[in-house]
Amino acid sequence: MAELGAHLTAASAGDDRPSIFEAVAQDSLMAAVKPALQHLVKVLAEANPGRYGFLWRWFDEIYVVLDLLLQQHYLARCSASFSENFYSLKRIPIAGHRQQPLASAGLPKKQHWKSLLLLVLVPYLKGKLEKLVSSLREEDEYSIHPPSSSWKRFYTAFLAAYPFVNMTWEGWFLIQQLCYILGKAQHHSPMLRLAGVRLVRLTAEDIQALEKKLAGAPSSQTHSIKTQVQSALRKALGGFAFSLSTGLSIGVFFLQFLDWWYSSENQETIKSLTALPTPPPPVHLINGASSALLPKLKTVCPLCRKIRVNATALSTSGFVFCYRCVYSYVKTHQRCPITGYATELQHLVKLYSPEG
Repeated sequence: MAELGAHLTAASAGDDRPSIFEAVAQDSLMAAVKPALQHLVKVLAEANPGRYGFLWRWFDEIYVVLDLLLQQHYLARCSASFSENFYSLKRIPIAGHRQQPLASAGLPKKQHWKSLLLLVLVPYLKGKLEKLVSSLREEDEYSIHPPSSSWKRFYTAFLAAYPFVNMTWEGWFLIQQLCYILGKAQHHSPMLRLAGVRLVRLTAEDIQALEKKLAGAPSSQTHSIKTQVQSALRKALGGFAFSLSTGLSIGVFFLQFLDWWYSSENQETIKSLTALPTPPPPVHLINGASSALLPKLKTVCPLCRKIRVNATALSTSGFVFCYRCVYSYVKTHQRCPITGYATELQHLVKLYSPEG
């Protein structure tokens, strides 16, 4: 039985297809990079919200631009994404010639742009959809809209249908992987099929061609100023993408350590190592016109300047507001109105008095 399982999950010696372990490992590589960068940006934003707060608020958009440059660089030079090249894989067209093209030759334009959009755009849209579902569930839990409103009926139906849509999406990937293991499909992922490509291992000729391309022998021909400017711009973008990819390649080796350090099993150890005394009340970090000032009366909301209704505290700063006031503010600005600390809706804590 074990021999049968090893036969199904490992590629044969004459087969250029990667094993299912290689295919799944390269898929999970980029999925592990984003949370690590997101945690780093969150630490910076909490340490200095005035300088780095915009990185946290626009993290998804900044990340998708960097990911676009990175994947474009690798698809153009290596016919593979960053993670595929990391595992010595390349993409070739499905309906290609009998002889495989070299990795340095790049993909045809149609497969290149399809691959780029599916590598960058699909994860971005999926992440945005998950955030939308999370925010709608919070609104549904706090009952922000009247029960009879058309908007509440719409997102209640949407929230009820989303688990089934997500299950269908994940099931599609699972079935494709099972077909790949059994040798019934050329792709382990539906995204590769939609892009019109399949994964194969790099050959010795591919590696030699990539090394020659990386060396980039200078041309002796004279070029016009326009051509030189375009070449310099391409080299600058390529250098930026190369430095970014090199940093990611080095950072990949630290991801396993980060996964262990922030795992649930290690949380008790982290708390014992990082236990500190309670800090003093936070100072005003933002002195602009949009920053709320503390009222003299402790029962007054700093936002609406009226007696607090349905008192709610922010766990990031400890200040108390009206629930509706602070909910709207945090949802719009993602920070504390008083201190400017990076804040999310999950940091709202309702306060209940004994009289209530």
